[in-house]
Amino acid sequence: MDNVGRVTDHLETGTTEGYMCLSLVPKPDGARFHVDESGEYWRMYRFLEGTRSYDSIPSVDHARQAAAEFGRFQTLMRDLSGPRLQETIVDFHNTQARYAQFHEAHSTDAHDRARHCIPEIEWALDNEQCAGSLLALQESGEIPERITHNDTKINNVMFDRETDKAVCVIDLDTVMPGLALYDFGDMVRTATTPATEDETDLSGITMRMDYYEALVDGYLGATGNFLSEAEVENLAVCGKIITIETGVRFLSDYLSGDQYFRIHRPDQNLDRCRVQFALAASIDEQLSDMQRITTAALRRRR
Repeated sequence: MDNVGRVTDHLETGTTEGYMCLSLVPKPDGARFHVDESGEYWRMYRFLEGTRSYDSIPSVDHARQAAAEFGRFQTLMRDLSGPRLQETIVDFHNTQARYAQFHEAHSTDAHDRARHCIPEIEWALDNEQCAGSLLALQESGEIPERITHNDTKINNVMFDRETDKAVCVIDLDTVMPGLALYDFGDMVRTATTPATEDETDLSGITMRMDYYEALVDGYLGATGNFLSEAEVENLAVCGKIITIETGVRFLSDYLSGDQYFRIHRPDQNLDRCRVQFALAASIDEQLSDMQRITTAALRRRR
């Protein structure tokens, strides 16, 4: 709540006409949250009048607008004053830590499931080095730490009901220090394929280039002036990296007996893993074209 309070206060000072932002409603004593008699925590935001959200992306233009809105959020956060935000989920996008969890789950194999997912285990191992490349760039100082949203799905963007234009980013619980590229990569992961997260027919899992181009156009339109050269150069590959990481998380949870992600049927986490790995493979096949699109979009902005 300390993070949310600081972020919403900052957004209110930087929001321009035509855009909205979440605004906390304090208690009479000034506190930003309330603890009831049973120990439950509550908070209140001002209602965003005349807005709606989407659970799936209706069109290419909605993808462009959502990317621009998340980019605008990152841009507004670049000059947040005060101490570093707290890490609400430690190692959330630490791919090395995620792979360490995978190796532990694989070696332990407490539920005798490894024999059911040998191809997925081999695929994860083959792509381990790629998955850690962004952290390596951060450690070398080539990519800076930013304030990031960390849950850049379409349903975390509010759209005006009349104009259908994006006006606000919501769900700020995971806002914390991170890499801008992880936010963009998660947009690529969630926006460029029409498949559901637990699709069992992998034949239709593909990265749609027109949606990727829209994401790049919207995102760079809002962030092109402050992203570093290394960040822009890695826009194309970050979607693959975050997709690998997410697939490895599903695979680890499957091997561990489905302890983290909620499931509604047997092997659902394994199906989720397979979807992520299929999408990452599709992204990999199109990386050169994605890089050309990114370069062309940046050139248009300069």
